Amino acid sequence: MERLDLLQGTLHMLVLKTLSQGPMHGHALARSIKITTDHVLHPEEGTLYPALYRMERRGWIISKWGVSENNRKARYYRLTSSGRRQLARETETWTNISAAIAKIMQTA
Repeated sequence: MERLDLLQGTLHMLVLKTLSQGPMHGHALARSIKITTDHVLHPEEGTLYPALYRMERRGWIISKWGVSENNRKARYYRLTSSGRRQLARETETWTNISAAIAKIMQTA
C-alpha cells in the first residue's frame, strides 16, 4: 500500500485525540495511531516529534520524563485543558470539511 502523508493540522488533531485517552510517549503515540487506523496512517519520527514540540509550545500538551514499558527513559505527553479545547475546535472543523468533501465525492 502506498504511504499516506498527513497534513500538519491533521496530525495535530490525531495526536490530540490519541492523548485524550491518557498520557503516552512518542513511540506509543505513533503505534496507537498506526493500529487504530489499521496501519493506513503511520506518523514518522521526523514528522511526529516536531509536531509534539509545536503543540507543547502552543500549550496544548505538556510533557515530563518517565520510564517506558521497556524500562527506558521516555518523554510522556499529556493533554492540557487548552489542548482539549483545541481538539474540540479541530473535531468540528474536520467534521464540516469531511462532510463537504463527501458531498462532492458522491456526485455523479
